[in-house]
Amino acid sequence: MGLGPVSHEVLTLITCYPFHFIGLPPRDLLYAPADWKANEMLLKESSQTVFIVVKLAVLAFSALFPVINPVGSALIFLGVVGNAKPAVFRQLARKIAFSTVLFLLIIEIGGAALLAFFGISLPVVQLAGGLVLAVMGWQMLNEPDNGGKPEQSTASTNGGALEDKIFYPLTFPITAGPGCIVVTLTLSAHASQHVMVANLFAHLGVAVGIVASGVTVLLSYASAPKITQKIKPQTVHGILRVISFVLLCIGVQIGWNGLEAMVKAIPK
Repeated sequence: MGLGPVSHEVLTLITCYPFHFIGLPPRDLLYAPADWKANEMLLKESSQTVFIVVKLAVLAFSALFPVINPVGSALIFLGVVGNAKPAVFRQLARKIAFSTVLFLLIIEIGGAALLAFFGISLPVVQLAGGLVLAVMGWQMLNEPDNGGKPEQSTASTNGGALEDKIFYPLTFPITAGPGCIVVTLTLSAHASQHVMVANLFAHLGVAVGIVASGVTVLLSYASAPKITQKIKPQTVHGILRVISFVLLCIGVQIGWNGLEAMVKAIPK
């Protein structure tokens, strides 16, 4: 039984429309296996690129989160600001989070140039930075419990309006201290790749992790008065212990990667 003119039009519409919708002629898909291989390779490269961005973003966030310690820093932030209206806390939280992200992004972008200026290789930074992270994680893991009470910052005794304290001391060193600088430089060295595209997307992943860390600062600082009311000090202490152990593991892994690269560079 043959197909009539209408049936042929319907069949053509059904078979051709989906391919034209994605911008590919059906003949190229049906009769050009080379294009299939090219599309498969393109899809594989795209998935690898997404994996690099996600991997570095998770790594950067995991390394920065315990160092920034937004919950603990929020308690110090609360001590500096004192009794203020919730609108003041939200406004300061937005500005401090933006300042923190910008500060760390500048370090991340200019970190490679700084290392090149001093003639420091990337494996050395990975090894040294990994050791510093491991030591920081070990110290945080074994520091005595202060009962969950926020430490009083010396910045609370300084005069001036709160707006003048957004970068110093609220951004540096309360939120992003020297530890964050070491972590960001280490992440910048760890993300550097020999291939231009991989290098670009690796640093993009670190930037995403930095922005995510800034979001946690924003949420924690804006909710600083509520944190002390709803989270028990013992719970905060337990969470920080787990995060400290994760930081210790991340530092050991990054240091091992640097040591492995240095060993491979030794001429045989």
